[in-house]
Amino acid sequence: MTAAPIVHGGGVAAAAAVYGGAPETWLDLSTGLNPCPPSLPDIPHHVWHRLPDADLLDQAQTRARGYYQSPVQPLAVPGTQAVIQLLPRFVPKGQRVAILGPTYGEYERSFTAYDLDVDVIDTLDGIRADHAMVVLVNPNNPTGRLIPIADVAALYKKLSGWNTKLVIDEAFADTMPDVSSVQIVTRESGPLILRSFGKFFGLAGVRLGFAIGPDALLHTINDWLGPWAVSGPALHCAAALMSQNAAAIRTVIDERRAALENTLAHAGLHIAGGTPLFALVDHSDANALHDHLCRRHILVRKFDYAPRWLRFGLPPNSQADQRLAEALA
Repeated sequence: MTAAPIVHGGGVAAAAAVYGGAPETWLDLSTGLNPCPPSLPDIPHHVWHRLPDADLLDQAQTRARGYYQSPVQPLAVPGTQAVIQLLPRFVPKGQRVAILGPTYGEYERSFTAYDLDVDVIDTLDGIRADHAMVVLVNPNNPTGRLIPIADVAALYKKLSGWNTKLVIDEAFADTMPDVSSVQIVTRESGPLILRSFGKFFGLAGVRLGFAIGPDALLHTINDWLGPWAVSGPALHCAAALMSQNAAAIRTVIDERRAALENTLAHAGLHIAGGTPLFALVDHSDANALHDHLCRRHILVRKFDYAPRWLRFGLPPNSQADQRLAEALA
């Protein structure tokens, strides 16, 4: 069964086709990306010319291990979405999956496409022994819900007794590394943790992520992805940027988040949740507000399953702050 495609953030070209204007002139606030990415490193010619060799892969994964403070070596993947597409293979036919929601829609879509039964639960109490896999997004997208590390560790221990796999999506954890559950992973056991490179570094176009988990699980994912799954330039960028001071990037993100919060507050909008990389607004007529902003060539993210919600990403500078403020006025 093929599930209906999900409309994600970042569709500026499609919005421009409806509302006019060149895509590059729009203010895209529909994604949860760092709008102030660090400078790209110089990429040597041989990195473009050759297939990504083992030394390049090892360097990137070693730098990622230090960056994530991981007890095990992470596996570089071509974006965490690529791993999400593989998750149904770990679930036997006839078994059920639990997803703590509402959350990133591609999880449910991937499982239902494989004719697997999915229970979208709103609390951890909804997890049952007949669930073969449980998915948590922590911090959650789009609500920002946080599950403490101690609760995640206790949940993993309980699920292990049921032989249930736990997947933790930490795509937005770079902005708050203290919430990461990476320390409960060992080479022999632990959950599968997915980390995004593009969101925190603002480089979604390189399509890079990392999977952290037990050796056997990572070996299987690596085998299913096939050889040369991640490009050489992506690995080179990761090795360089993950060696830099992440605190400086977090400072810029925090400043931009504070500016967004101030703009939304002055417009009388209620912030219902979010993370340092985005704010979730609850509004009685969100569709009309979305349309109003699009007519001013500002794109935010709306949700078909939550008609009162809009997600605002971070404006990149004070000029963008002013542009948003004037549109909301």
